[in-house]
Amino acid sequence: MSQFLEYLKMAVSNIRGNKMRSFLTMLGIIIGISSVILIMSLGNGAKNVITEQLAGIAAGQIALYTYDETGSYQITEGDIEAIETEVKGLKGINTYMSADGSTNTRKGEFQVSASGQRASYSVFSTSEIRTGRYFNEQDYLSGTPVCVIGEKDAVRLFGSVDVLGMNLDVNIWGTEVSFKIIGVEKAEQESMFTFTYDNSPVTIYFPLTVLAQIYGVGFDTYYQIYLMAEEGADTAAITSQVVELLERRHQCYGEDIYQYESFSDYMGTVNTVINTVTMLISLVAAISLIVGGIGVMNIMLVSVTERTREIGIRKALGAKTRSIMLQFLSESAIITMIGGLIGIISGIAGAFLIAKIVASVNPLLAFTPSVNIATILLTTLFSSAIGLFFGIYPAKKAAKMSPIEALRRN
Repeated sequence: MSQFLEYLKMAVSNIRGNKMRSFLTMLGIIIGISSVILIMSLGNGAKNVITEQLAGIAAGQIALYTYDETGSYQITEGDIEAIETEVKGLKGINTYMSADGSTNTRKGEFQVSASGQRASYSVFSTSEIRTGRYFNEQDYLSGTPVCVIGEKDAVRLFGSVDVLGMNLDVNIWGTEVSFKIIGVEKAEQESMFTFTYDNSPVTIYFPLTVLAQIYGVGFDTYYQIYLMAEEGADTAAITSQVVELLERRHQCYGEDIYQYESFSDYMGTVNTVINTVTMLISLVAAISLIVGGIGVMNIMLVSVTERTREIGIRKALGAKTRSIMLQFLSESAIITMIGGLIGIISGIAGAFLIAKIVASVNPLLAFTPSVNIATILLTTLFSSAIGLFFGIYPAKKAAKMSPIEALRRN
């Protein structure tokens, strides 16, 4: 052990004696390690914020639809009731119909995006209710013309969020409908997936059956419905149960009449893409580690050439081949270890600096880099392995020198 420590002292002494050369040797390792750490940290941080924001929009949702053109396999109200009764782990079922409209208030004329929803709309809403309430089952069944709007739209329409009980007259498909405002939703926090633009339509949500009351037509069959699973529920199992139930009720086993998309499947795809891109870029960055290793080998070869006399004297005094080899290997390992540590610090600092710059340019894209300890350990071990691997040849060359030949040189 004491002998090994002596090798380390000699290696450190030689590195300190050639500071500039040692730093330039480390530079390739530093760039490689810092690049890998930086890219992985940024990639993981971006993935975390994307997952979190998407979860706030559609977590637990399952879209189930049919492309049936005959009308024989459309989803009926009876199907929905059967799903609610037989399938466990569901918070709600929704379907909707959107219609364009317009309204006039003292603030002017506005385009309106009118969205008729089922009674379980509140379960699917990504916003919280600020004042009032959502429409309920009784409102839905009776077709009561009540609506919920967002607080920003309330201010645009009336100049205030205190609008509960007010009437909003909307022209939908040529028919004037007077909606009573019963709820105001809190404004959503803007993110990279939500945005508004000037003169965007005012959005109102109301019971879907209002359209049936107005136009005298029923909405009892649907091409698409949305399911909301309870938190922690197995969405795949729920989807399978719903599809099996529909196939049983419509007698179409194995015909793939009903298709579905779930949020978990979508997020799996998103994570796979992000991980793949991050890994590919990291592998490209890791190539610089190989280049850095070659730089270590070149400098160690120069060091062997410069120290041939020292090697000859040591061997003449009885130093073993193994001792000479360990000395040079220790030197190359220390260079790569120091380079690796600097690279780790630089990579982490660089990731947080880039994230801060991105956030200052566009706050909607703000995220915190995620530093993975496993990545740091892996890159550190890899850099050390690079140093040892590329240090073997110069070390062997030094160890195999004949003491007489070494003393003749220089």
